[in-house]
Amino acid sequence: MDRYTERNNSSIRKTWIRTAGGFTYTLKKSSRKTISLQIDNDMSIVVRAPFRCPMYEADRFVTDHKDWINKHMTLVQKRLKKKKEVRHLEKDETDLLFSDAMKDIPARVEHFAPVIGVTYGRITIRNQKTRWGSCSQKGNLNFNAALMLCPEDCRDYVVVHELCHRKEMNHSKAFWKLVEEVIPDYRAKERYLKEHSEFIEMIT
Repeated sequence: MDRYTERNNSSIRKTWIRTAGGFTYTLKKSSRKTISLQIDNDMSIVVRAPFRCPMYEADRFVTDHKDWINKHMTLVQKRLKKKKEVRHLEKDETDLLFSDAMKDIPARVEHFAPVIGVTYGRITIRNQKTRWGSCSQKGNLNFNAALMLCPEDCRDYVVVHELCHRKEMNHSKAFWKLVEEVIPDYRAKERYLKEHSEFIEMIT
Protein backbone atom coordinates (compact mmCIF):
# COMPACT_ATOMS: atom_id res chain seq x y z
CA MET A 1 0.00 0.00 0.00
CA ASP A 2 1.26 3.47 -0.84
CA ARG A 3 2.19 5.78 1.98
CA TYR A 4 0.77 9.24 1.40
CA THR A 5 1.78 12.54 2.86
CA GLU A 6 0.87 16.09 1.95
CA ARG A 7 3.03 19.09 2.67
CA ASN A 8 2.12 22.75 2.69
CA ASN A 9 5.00 24.95 1.59
CA SER A 10 4.75 27.64 -1.07
CA SER A 11 2.61 25.12 -2.97
CA ILE A 12 0.97 21.80 -2.20
CA ARG A 13 3.15 18.78 -2.87
CA LYS A 14 2.07 15.16 -2.62
CA THR A 15 4.43 12.30 -1.86
CA TRP A 16 4.06 8.55 -2.21
CA ILE A 17 6.33 5.56 -1.61
CA ARG A 18 5.98 3.14 -4.53
CA THR A 19 7.61 0.05 -6.05
CA ALA A 20 8.39 -0.50 -9.73
CA GLY A 21 11.02 -2.28 -11.78
CA GLY A 22 12.35 -3.98 -8.67
CA PHE A 23 12.99 -0.63 -6.95
CA THR A 24 11.29 1.20 -4.13
CA TYR A 25 11.10 4.87 -4.91
CA THR A 26 9.59 8.11 -3.66
CA LEU A 27 7.15 9.83 -6.01
CA LYS A 28 6.73 13.56 -5.49
CA LYS A 29 4.03 15.38 -7.40
CA SER A 30 3.95 19.14 -7.70
CA SER A 31 3.04 21.89 -10.15
CA ARG A 32 6.05 21.13 -12.36
CA LYS A 33 5.71 20.39 -16.09
CA THR A 34 8.12 17.50 -16.58
CA ILE A 35 9.01 14.20 -14.95
CA SER A 36 12.54 13.61 -13.60
CA LEU A 37 14.50 10.99 -11.71
CA GLN A 38 17.43 11.30 -9.30
CA ILE A 39 19.52 9.10 -7.03
CA ASP A 40 20.31 10.74 -3.68
CA ASN A 41 23.50 10.16 -1.70
CA ASP A 42 21.59 7.83 0.65
CA MET A 43 20.84 5.64 -2.41
CA SER A 44 17.16 6.59 -2.36
CA ILE A 45 15.35 7.02 -5.68
CA VAL A 46 13.19 10.09 -6.17
CA VAL A 47 10.84 10.72 -9.07
CA ARG A 48 9.37 14.21 -9.46
CA ALA A 49 6.30 14.50 -11.63
CA PRO A 50 3.41 16.87 -12.47
CA PHE A 51 0.14 16.50 -10.59
CA ARG A 52 -1.50 15.20 -13.78
CA CYS A 53 0.98 12.32 -14.16
CA PRO A 54 -0.81 8.97 -13.51
CA MET A 55 0.83 6.58 -11.05
CA TYR A 56 1.33 3.94 -13.72
CA GLU A 57 3.32 6.41 -15.86
CA ALA A 58 5.65 7.14 -12.96
CA ASP A 59 6.08 3.38 -12.40
CA ARG A 60 6.80 2.86 -16.09
CA PHE A 61 9.27 5.73 -16.06
CA VAL A 62 11.23 3.98 -13.29
CA THR A 63 11.07 0.61 -15.06
CA ASP A 64 12.20 2.13 -18.37
CA HIS A 65 15.19 3.72 -16.64
CA LYS A 66 16.26 0.56 -14.80
CA ASP A 67 19.70 0.47 -16.44
CA TRP A 68 20.26 4.17 -15.70
CA ILE A 69 19.30 3.65 -12.05
CA ASN A 70 21.66 0.69 -11.63
CA LYS A 71 24.50 2.59 -13.29
CA HIS A 72 24.09 5.68 -11.13
CA MET A 73 23.63 3.68 -7.94
CA THR A 74 27.00 2.10 -8.65
CA LEU A 75 28.52 5.55 -9.17
CA VAL A 76 27.03 6.81 -5.90
CA GLN A 77 28.39 3.77 -4.05
CA LYS A 78 31.87 4.37 -5.49
CA ARG A 79 31.70 8.06 -4.58
CA LEU A 80 30.64 7.30 -1.01
CA LYS A 81 33.36 4.67 -0.64
CA LYS A 82 35.95 7.10 -2.00
CA LYS A 83 34.75 9.78 0.41
CA LYS A 84 35.17 7.46 3.39
CA GLU A 85 38.74 6.73 2.31
CA VAL A 86 39.76 10.39 2.08
CA ARG A 87 42.69 11.22 4.35
CA HIS A 88 42.42 14.69 5.86
CA LEU A 89 45.70 16.57 5.91
CA GLU A 90 47.33 17.53 9.17
CA LYS A 91 47.57 21.23 10.03
CA ASP A 92 51.24 21.48 9.10
CA GLU A 93 50.52 19.83 5.75
CA THR A 94 47.66 22.23 5.08
CA ASP A 95 49.78 25.21 6.08
CA LEU A 96 52.49 24.12 3.64
CA LEU A 97 49.87 23.71 0.90
CA PHE A 98 48.63 27.26 1.46
CA SER A 99 52.18 28.60 1.50
CA ASP A 100 52.99 26.90 -1.81
CA ALA A 101 49.71 28.09 -3.32
CA MET A 102 50.44 31.70 -2.38
CA LYS A 103 53.67 31.50 -4.37
CA ASP A 104 52.51 29.41 -7.30
CA ILE A 105 49.01 30.57 -8.21
CA PRO A 106 49.58 34.37 -8.31
CA ALA A 107 52.52 33.73 -10.66
CA ARG A 108 50.24 31.72 -12.95
CA VAL A 109 47.62 34.48 -12.87
CA GLU A 110 50.27 37.07 -13.72
CA HIS A 111 51.39 34.93 -16.67
CA PHE A 112 47.97 34.20 -18.18
CA ALA A 113 46.21 37.55 -17.62
CA PRO A 114 48.03 39.32 -20.52
CA VAL A 115 47.61 36.23 -22.71
CA ILE A 116 43.84 36.50 -22.28
CA GLY A 117 43.95 40.29 -22.30
CA VAL A 118 42.38 41.00 -18.91
CA THR A 119 43.19 42.67 -15.63
CA TYR A 120 42.33 41.35 -12.18
CA GLY A 121 41.98 42.48 -8.59
CA ARG A 122 42.85 40.74 -5.36
CA ILE A 123 43.98 37.09 -5.32
CA THR A 124 42.87 35.02 -2.33
CA ILE A 125 43.77 31.42 -1.48
CA ARG A 126 41.05 29.58 0.42
CA ASN A 127 39.92 26.12 1.44
CA GLN A 128 36.61 26.37 -0.37
CA LYS A 129 34.36 23.36 0.18
CA THR A 130 32.98 22.95 -3.33
CA ARG A 131 34.92 25.14 -5.75
CA TRP A 132 38.36 25.06 -7.29
CA GLY A 133 38.17 28.76 -8.01
CA SER A 134 35.88 31.75 -8.49
CA CYS A 135 35.89 35.28 -9.92
CA SER A 136 33.86 38.18 -8.52
CA GLN A 137 32.22 40.97 -10.48
CA LYS A 138 35.02 43.28 -9.27
CA GLY A 139 37.67 40.98 -10.70
CA ASN A 140 38.84 39.50 -7.41
CA LEU A 141 40.03 35.92 -7.81
CA ASN A 142 39.65 33.11 -5.28
CA PHE A 143 41.50 29.81 -5.60
CA ASN A 144 41.35 26.61 -3.60
CA ALA A 145 44.61 25.62 -1.93
CA ALA A 146 43.77 22.02 -2.91
CA LEU A 147 44.86 22.94 -6.45
CA MET A 148 48.41 22.32 -5.24
CA LEU A 149 47.53 18.63 -5.08
CA CYS A 150 46.68 18.70 -8.80
CA PRO A 151 49.01 18.57 -11.82
CA GLU A 152 50.39 21.90 -13.05
CA ASP A 153 48.32 21.85 -16.25
CA CYS A 154 45.13 21.53 -14.20
CA ARG A 155 46.15 24.50 -12.07
CA ASP A 156 46.75 26.43 -15.28
CA TYR A 157 43.28 25.48 -16.49
CA VAL A 158 41.57 26.76 -13.33
CA VAL A 159 43.52 30.02 -13.51
CA VAL A 160 42.57 30.47 -17.17
CA HIS A 161 38.96 29.53 -16.42
CA GLU A 162 38.62 32.24 -13.80
CA LEU A 163 40.47 34.86 -15.85
CA CYS A 164 38.15 34.21 -18.79
CA HIS A 165 35.28 35.17 -16.51
CA ARG A 166 36.74 38.68 -16.61
CA LYS A 167 35.40 38.79 -20.18
CA GLU A 168 32.41 36.45 -19.84
CA MET A 169 30.76 36.19 -16.40
CA ASN A 170 28.90 33.03 -17.43
CA HIS A 171 29.48 29.63 -18.99
CA SER A 172 28.21 30.50 -22.46
CA LYS A 173 29.65 29.25 -25.75
CA ALA A 174 31.63 32.48 -25.96
CA PHE A 175 33.17 31.75 -22.56
CA TRP A 176 34.23 28.21 -23.45
CA LYS A 177 35.65 29.44 -26.75
CA LEU A 178 37.91 31.81 -24.79
CA VAL A 179 39.03 28.98 -22.53
CA GLU A 180 39.68 26.66 -25.48
CA GLU A 181 41.89 29.24 -27.20
CA VAL A 182 44.32 28.99 -24.27
CA ILE A 183 43.67 25.43 -23.04
CA PRO A 184 42.62 23.37 -26.11
CA ASP A 185 42.12 20.18 -24.06
CA TYR A 186 40.23 21.90 -21.22
CA ARG A 187 37.62 19.12 -21.17
CA ALA A 188 40.26 16.64 -20.01
CA LYS A 189 41.22 19.03 -17.21
CA GLU A 190 37.55 19.37 -16.24
CA ARG A 191 37.24 15.58 -16.04
CA TYR A 192 40.34 15.29 -13.87
CA LEU A 193 39.09 17.90 -11.40
CA LYS A 194 35.67 16.26 -11.17
CA GLU A 195 37.24 12.84 -10.64
CA HIS A 196 39.55 14.17 -7.91
CA SER A 197 37.14 16.25 -5.84
CA GLU A 198 38.44 14.37 -2.80
CA PHE A 199 41.45 16.72 -2.86
CA ILE A 200 39.11 19.49 -1.71
CA GLU A 201 37.81 17.29 1.12
CA MET A 202 41.36 16.63 2.30
CA ILE A 203 41.78 20.22 3.50
CA THR A 204 38.20 21.09 4.56
